[in-house]
Amino acid sequence: ADVLVALAPLVLCAAGLLFTFTAGKWNIGIEGQMVMGAIGATWVARTFGLPTVIYLPLLLAGGACGGALWALLAGILHTRGRVHEIFAGLGLNFVAIATTNFMIFGPWRQPGIATMSGTEMFRKSAWLPNFSGVSLGPVELALGAAAIVVATLALRGTIWGLRLKAIGKKERAAYILGIDTERNTLVAFAVSGACAGLAGAVQALGLYHRLIPSISSGYGYLAILVCLLAGNRPLLVAPVAFFFAAAVKGSLQLPLVMQLDSALGGVLQGMLVLMALLAQGYAARRRRVSMAADTQDVQATGGG
Repeated sequence: ADVLVALAPLVLCAAGLLFTFTAGKWNIGIEGQMVMGAIGATWVARTFGLPTVIYLPLLLAGGACGGALWALLAGILHTRGRVHEIFAGLGLNFVAIATTNFMIFGPWRQPGIATMSGTEMFRKSAWLPNFSGVSLGPVELALGAAAIVVATLALRGTIWGLRLKAIGKKERAAYILGIDTERNTLVAFAVSGACAGLAGAVQALGLYHRLIPSISSGYGYLAILVCLLAGNRPLLVAPVAFFFAAAVKGSLQLPLVMQLDSALGGVLQGMLVLMALLAQGYAARRRRVSMAADTQDVQATGGG
């Protein structure tokens, strides 16, 4: 159950990254977008009080909007301000974290005190329903599965997905061919941010039931490794994310059960990603060598 609790937000973030990675954009700001999604869901939880049937969709929409707007800001800085998306995303990550701390110690602080434990607990109607005895519910699992399905259908079966692939291959060439590269890039950032915002909302509404300073738990950065290892293939995201979730949760037990340092989990993750990248690089090199050999053969045949 603990592994699945970590798997749900990780899959949501990784599914969102598939859109920006396909367009050739490194959305490093996914971490901040997840945080802003949690802030958006918290604002809805503290502002409104509605029946659960109406309340939960509104809470999730607040999270998705928070993440999407924050991602759009990174996209605008990149497309209009000519700021590299890596620097725009990293800078906005720090702003999002600072905003969380400001809200917890400022407008949303607990009555009479300011504490690192976070805001007051949300009203019960704002909690995501959980299975008995665990901090996991059907909503989180359904959102993760839906994100994978949508990413698969959008990137493989739509004209928009084909346009994103064209932009990712060669943005200038896609623009010359008539593709609106700026608009499609911004849409990709918005969809990616919406998925990350849902992940942040899931953390706030389903796990902690309040806003805390470390609400993202680093899942945004971890999702980048998931996408790299999955090779931007949607159907591989869930199994790869499951391995990372198991490594994250299992590493916490290493000192207690096996007397090993908990950092071993991170070492295993890093080594796996490194070996995968080396294998991909070796395969790409072999393809280039093979293509060069074929070209020489054709030239030699033509010359004869």
